[in-house]
Amino acid sequence: MSLPFQITARDGPARVGRMSLAHAVIDTPAFMPVGTYATVKAMTPEELAGLGSRLIVANTFHLMLRPGAEQVAALGGLHRFMGWPHGILTDSGGFQVFSLGALRRISEAGVEFRSPIDGAKVFLDPERSMAVQRALGSDIVMAFDECTPFPATQEQVLDSLRLTSRWAVRSREAHGDNPAAIFGIVQGGVFPHLREASLADLLAVGFDGYALGGLAVGEPERERLAVLDHMCARLPGERPRYLMGVGRPQDIVAAVQRGVDLFDCVLPTRNARNGHLFTGRGVVKIRNARYRDDAGPLDEDCTCYTCSHYSRAYLHHLERCNEILGARLNTIHNLHHYLDLMAGLRAAIGAGRLEAFVCDLHARWALAP
Repeated sequence: MSLPFQITARDGPARVGRMSLAHAVIDTPAFMPVGTYATVKAMTPEELAGLGSRLIVANTFHLMLRPGAEQVAALGGLHRFMGWPHGILTDSGGFQVFSLGALRRISEAGVEFRSPIDGAKVFLDPERSMAVQRALGSDIVMAFDECTPFPATQEQVLDSLRLTSRWAVRSREAHGDNPAAIFGIVQGGVFPHLREASLADLLAVGFDGYALGGLAVGEPERERLAVLDHMCARLPGERPRYLMGVGRPQDIVAAVQRGVDLFDCVLPTRNARNGHLFTGRGVVKIRNARYRDDAGPLDEDCTCYTCSHYSRAYLHHLERCNEILGARLNTIHNLHHYLDLMAGLRAAIGAGRLEAFVCDLHARWALAP
């Protein structure tokens, strides 16, 4: 295994860990901001690092199409290209292929689709996904998978996970001597026995970490939590666990309680650009007229640059005028909120008081306006 990972504290199923990458040491549980096109929208790398982020997600699918993995490699790799000296995880492109819907055709060989940029025919398979991720130079690469839709019948889910399992073998072989870590992706929909079958296939191959995919595609919360309850007890305890694409604060907290280590989602940055801001007392929709004359900070308990310097009234004004500064200040706050939440969870687990910490979070969230 090429990914050192050590559990340093536990509180029930929840755990604090330390993951050592070539470009960063990551304390888990951790949230990874999404930098799809080699940028976390509205943020400079220095600002992002200043918030405490040390691991972000970039996207194989989009960077393969624009500017192209070969160009990134020729310019020194993704870290140098985007001026980010810390950790990078690259998605395999499987979820983006899933999101293309009728524009793609899946076969045993791989996926053929029309580029959403210029309509050109493109083919992506496990081997190319691994080659692109290697060219990008990420610290963690993801095996190529088929993201199973919801709803789907057991037969459909079984066929999908079997394809993912066969692609996992090809991904692991194509990964070769790449020094980056590689994670396998557990599929299986909301069927616990199929999730188990998918995990068994991946364990037979052997990966540095294990992700749970296909759990941010419209399934009811109770079914997602049931899958987490079932699978976190079965995922290898010595390896990192990554819940892909699930990003509401309450969903992250619930997953941490069950033993998940890594998270990513576009929610904090996308919602920031839409004026939906996360606070200790729930979501503030800053565009609402009630904030027009509000001279107070966005979140009185927050220490981020935005809350330390600007009022709700000013953020409301920027949002109403569609000013770029508004998107930047909102993004700084939302990412600070998420990263601060993760730090709080780590501290609570280390102190053995996670239950009290989570109860306090829920009590404050209940005060949402």
